Amino acid sequence: MDYIKSLVTPTPKAQSGRKVWSLDLTQVWLPFFTATNATGDTNIPASAIGAPLRLSYDKTGQPRFSQAGRPVIRVAKELADSVKMVRDNFTANLIAYAGKVADEKPDAIASVIQSAKIAGEPIQRYDNAQLSRAMLARQKEAEEAQAEEEAKTGKEAELVTA
Repeated sequence: MDYIKSLVTPTPKAQSGRKVWSLDLTQVWLPFFTATNATGDTNIPASAIGAPLRLSYDKTGQPRFSQAGRPVIRVAKELADSVKMVRDNFTANLIAYAGKVADEKPDAIASVIQSAKIAGEPIQRYDNAQLSRAMLARQKEAEEAQAEEEAKTGKEAELVTA
């Protein structure tokens, strides 16, 4: 359980750079995979760790550029694949943990779910009311704009629905 507690305990925020699966490449993934290579748990090529960011190429072998004209940079395939495997395993472990707790403490889980439903109801009611008011206001604005257009042109404007 100490591992799970460590996952849900806030830690100081470090400076960040390129993100891979929302985690910093140089501060998280490279040290992690360097360590897993050192222990023999992974065998990621040294070139992927040494040059984790690569220029992306198109099908003709030419460097790719974004719409803004900047070169497209990608993460080395070996690192990206390893991150995907960690993500998939992490997800499976979260699901397994939740299932284990649900099996071991069904009453506690039911209690948390019930209190969450009760706590969430006023928020959902408020959001629904605000959304309804906003949608009615938008509809009224559209009708007024259509009426103004009809008054200007002297004929009915075509109603466009989304």
